[in-house]
Amino acid sequence: MAQQSKEPCKKEACDIQACLSKNMFDSKKCVRVIQLLQSCCEQCEYKSTHCGSFSMFFGS
Repeated sequence: MAQQSKEPCKKEACDIQACLSKNMFDSKKCVRVIQLLQSCCEQCEYKSTHCGSFSMFFGS
């Protein structure tokens, strides 16, 4: 059984960094992984350090 990370959305944030690095920091090529992080942040109510940039726009 997989253990849930103590820090929600870490995987999604790391996936964004990997995607951006692979695509010469062209965020248009990483829209899907960015949306996955946004979804994760919504699910954890922006209570992750990885949701800081989204909480400014979408969080409470």
